[in-house]
Amino acid sequence: MSLTKTKWFRTLIGIALVLLIIYLMNEVQFIFTPLVIFAQTLFTPFLLAGVLFYLFRPIISLLEKVKVPRKLGILLLYLMFIGLFIGFIMLIGPIIQRQFVNLVENVPEMIKVIKQGIAYWESNQQAIPDFVKEGVDYAGKWLQDNILSASSMIGSFIGSFIGGLVGFIVSLAIVPFILFYMLSDRDKFAPNVTKFFPKSKTNEIKAVLSDMDKAIGSYIQGQLIVSSFIGVVLLIGYLIIGLDYSLLLALFGMVTNVIPFIGPFLAVIPAIIVALFQDPIMIIYVSIIMLIAQQAESNLISPTVMGRALNIHPLTIILLILVGGNLAGLLGMILIIPTYAVGKVFVKHSYQLFSIRKEVKDK
Repeated sequence: MSLTKTKWFRTLIGIALVLLIIYLMNEVQFIFTPLVIFAQTLFTPFLLAGVLFYLFRPIISLLEKVKVPRKLGILLLYLMFIGLFIGFIMLIGPIIQRQFVNLVENVPEMIKVIKQGIAYWESNQQAIPDFVKEGVDYAGKWLQDNILSASSMIGSFIGSFIGGLVGFIVSLAIVPFILFYMLSDRDKFAPNVTKFFPKSKTNEIKAVLSDMDKAIGSYIQGQLIVSSFIGVVLLIGYLIIGLDYSLLLALFGMVTNVIPFIGPFLAVIPAIIVALFQDPIMIIYVSIIMLIAQQAESNLISPTVMGRALNIHPLTIILLILVGGNLAGLLGMILIIPTYAVGKVFVKHSYQLFSIRKEVKDK
């Protein structure tokens, strides 16, 4: 057997070609700038439309079972969604606004308490061990350096935020149109994709697309159920203990729970701060409520809703979140899990196809 026909040699050649292509693309990346801008512009509306697609599709399927035409069902769903959204704003909006305004108005009082604590610290340094003072001084210097660097970025951040907000509003305007065609033409997606492959691979491609669809749908629908559960439990718990800004903090906890593992820690931080200024003993109550909510979610809700469908080990999720955060920040943490689930389906089918071919070849 010649050297060029060996498996390891062809593998090395393939790797070298891939690296060469990556290098050349990096050298001429200015050519792809328009494509990158085009993709970035469409990413947000298609992402939002995709999330709503998986949330609305079960309802549209249910309406079709009762003989409601698909396009009429979509329009009815739009009207129902708009009605619920307006009702939510009218019912919950004033409460959230009032709690938010109260929180902003109480910030000076919180700062006053912090200043009193600093003054007490300065007047009682003799009674405090040296290692504690060194740790506090180091923390204060770190905060001061970061505050100074952050203040220099405020101007540029405000400009970019306003520009991003305008772009986001424009993106929201086209989401309903994208979603309409995604819902009405959803049966055409798989046949259109299979056209790019040989007819002998049609069943395999459909199986891959079906499993990917189930993985993404399970994740999105599961996250909605889990986050809603966390929000309701936190709201009930905060109301029972009488925590200030309970609705605002519960909504914050529901939103941050979209980020696996890290979300609960982010959710409890503002609640603990509020509890500290309201009554220090309430920190214990807030921690107990968050612990109960997370234990119920991790042991009852998540395994039932998402665990069986995605079948991802908790350690793998932690590593993926770290990678996603380093690659794309908060958005990367949110999207890395469904991306991994889709990639896992693709690798699984590829491995099965390769194994079948190898068995046939051996026979």
